Amino acid sequence: MPELPEVETVRRIAHKLVVGRRIERLHVSESFPCVLNSEGGIDPVSTLTGATIASAQRRGKYLLFELDSGLWMVVHLRMTGRLLVMDRHEPPVRFEHLSMELDNGMDIRFGDQRKFGRVTVVPPDAVSALSGRLGVEPLTADFTSAWLQSALQRRPGKIKSVLLDQHLIAGLGNIYVDEALFRARIHPLTPARDLDSNDVEHLVGAIVDVLEMAIRNQGTTFSTFENPYGESGSNAAFLKVYGKGRKGETCPRCGTPLARAVVGGRGTTWCPHCQPARG
Repeated sequence: MPELPEVETVRRIAHKLVVGRRIERLHVSESFPCVLNSEGGIDPVSTLTGATIASAQRRGKYLLFELDSGLWMVVHLRMTGRLLVMDRHEPPVRFEHLSMELDNGMDIRFGDQRKFGRVTVVPPDAVSALSGRLGVEPLTADFTSAWLQSALQRRPGKIKSVLLDQHLIAGLGNIYVDEALFRARIHPLTPARDLDSNDVEHLVGAIVDVLEMAIRNQGTTFSTFENPYGESGSNAAFLKVYGKGRKGETCPRCGTPLARAVVGGRGTTWCPHCQPARG
């Protein structure tokens, strides 16, 4: 699933390509009409037709496009969603379910193999409610060691599962939690409450580092993620442990065979030597 770096990559490119452009018409796939929906009794087709995109923002794993009407278009890529911007004469992208024709001859195309993604037109209070349900953005000044240590003291779970909770930290997912815990030398099954101030300081720095690196590399692509230009991200080449446990690979730091287990329903990889279990 696209995580914060992938969604931020899409946002940054989309900002350059679609902000200030008017949507002239829409085409919704008959095979997946619920890809486009709305809240509050809004007619999404008539609302988007003629609307100008005023800004492109992100909250957690959600893309938020502000319209000149004051309404918002919220895009959630979920598992396999792709948002591309291309010349109108280009053929449909694979698994394309929605296209929006812009006033400059370009199209916004939404494709999704698994059909979990959604494009939803909502009023401003729905965006405020969504933001209120999500936790702290980890690339903002609010994400500090002091804040995280205080928050972890109220969490009874294992640190891997706690970090995946979008109500605590918005945008973190399986890839970057594994990578951050490896950098911080913290075992994923460590109780969150057991982390001391030194642990938390290293963890905060590790989370910021892995996210910023992934954004510089335009995200991690294993199979479906593409930026709006249709390009894959290059960050997979820089991952240290994620997904490598099932391949029998060794720790890039010490050479110990990597371990793998399911934590909170998610495949998890760590180094038993660099991230020793506690107690």
